[in-house]
Order: sequence, then C-alpha cells, then structure tokens
Amino acid sequence: MYPEVRAAVAADTSPVLSAPGFDVAAHREEVRQANLALPREDVAAVEEVDADGVRCRLFTPADALPGLVVHAHGGGFVLNDIDVHDAICRRMANRGRRAVLSVDYRRPPEHPFPAAPDDLDTVVAWLRREGPGDRGLAGPYAAHGDSAGANLALVAALRNPGFFAVVGLVYPFLDPRGTFPSYAEGAPSGFDPAEARWYWAQYARTDADLDDPDLAPLRSDRLHTLPPTFVATAEHDPLRDEGEELARLVAETGVETVGVRCLGQTHGFWRHAAFAASEPLVRQVAGWFDQHLA
Repeated sequence: MYPEVRAAVAADTSPVLSAPGFDVAAHREEVRQANLALPREDVAAVEEVDADGVRCRLFTPADALPGLVVHAHGGGFVLNDIDVHDAICRRMANRGRRAVLSVDYRRPPEHPFPAAPDDLDTVVAWLRREGPGDRGLAGPYAAHGDSAGANLALVAALRNPGFFAVVGLVYPFLDPRGTFPSYAEGAPSGFDPAEARWYWAQYARTDADLDDPDLAPLRSDRLHTLPPTFVATAEHDPLRDEGEELARLVAETGVETVGVRCLGQTHGFWRHAAFAASEPLVRQVAGWFDQHLA
C-alpha cells in the first residue's frame, strides 16, 4: 500500500460490525454526522427529489451537459446514505459537468434483498415517465455506484436493458461467497473479509438468495445486454478479483469494457478527496461517461 493509504488503515477506528450489541442505527447516524461536517464543494443546485416514494438528491452543476448519472452509494448495502455521499456526488457533478441523481435506497437489516434493487427499478420507471419532460432529468443515462452501490447500479442496468447508455463501477461488491484469491491476501486492507460476510448476511434473506443473479450479478446470464462498462478496482482490496472477473466476463460477451486497477489503494479510497488517487479516478469515470453520453 502507498504510504498515505497505510497511514489511513492504521488510523482506522471503525467498530467490529459483528460484535454483540452493535447498534446499526447509531453507527449510521455517527457516520452521517461526521461526513456532513466535512468540507463540500458548491454546485449550482441541490434538490431533494421524491421518485415515486424513493428519496433521491439531484446535484446539478453550472452549464450542465446533457445526460444524468444515476448514483447508488456504497456501504455494504447496510450503511451510508445520500448525506454520506453528498460530497462525492458534488465532485462527480462538477468534474463531469452532468447532473447526478443520488438514490437513497432501502437498506437491510430492516429491508433485506430485494428492496434495494427494487428501489433502483422504481427510480428507473420514474425517470422513464418524468425524464422526457424535465430538462434536469432527461437522458441519456449512466448507471454508477461504488462497492455495494456498484452491485446495485450493475443490477439496475441488467434489469432494465437499453435504459442506460453507459455503466461506471468502482470496486464493485459482487461475490457473496467470497471465493476469490484477493480475500485471502495477508496485508490488512481496512476492509476485513469478515466484514464482507456480515454485510451479505444482512442483505440476503435466505441462503438461496446468495445465488440469485440480482444479488450476485457475476452469475447473470444477461451480461451481454450491458452498455459500455467501466470497472475500477483497488490493488489492496478483498473485492479486487471479483471486480476484475466482472470486467473479463463482460468483455467476453463483446460489450465495450474497460477495467483499471488502482495501485497502492484499498477499499473506500475513491470517495475521499484526501487520497491522491481519488481525484484522477473521479475524472476518469467522468471521461468514460463523456465518451458515451454525448
């Protein structure tokens, strides 16, 4: 790991999520308040939006280009929300010069699978109806997400073939069985494989869900229906190999695919401007969207 990443991992004081008595609601609120206290860029407009019952937040930059990025936040399906991702959505909107719609999907354990992908479907249906008559919501559309949000963005594109013109995924969380070699690599990464297992246990209702392509999209037989797809992984991330396997599988179907590995980085770096690799990746994804939303 690069020095700044090693230092961040060493300083991490995140709780053990599987510890007895762990309070999910209290931890969510603590993380939300901590993120809202951080500096955030100005954007031309920020609007709270109700997409047929799904809370969203629309970030519109000055002189916005045509198109809309539909963003699903990470957090293991369980944690984070549109407040936690407010700062990164502002950066995405400003760098890409396109509006970003951040989706506040329902989360487990209160709302297990398939509540979250169903909420993304609701947003897609709402955009089909409302987008053509609203300049701020009009297509073409990009599906975007990080970690668990990348899983949801991918599933949204698979469930709604032809709706999205492009997909951009940052270290996607895809394999509920945790079978890839990167899970077994020794160096502390800031994302313990035991944490990954805990997230999947909250998300899935039953063991059978772990094999459902709408939860585990590496199992999908519809990858050929995807639009051009960009996948970024981090070198020191347990999720690295599953993301790179997704890129390989999508490319094998003939879909235009680009995969990049961010050296020296670990899970979560993309969202935090303090990491030197964050800004270049935000701009790289914006460039990918530029190629396919013009």
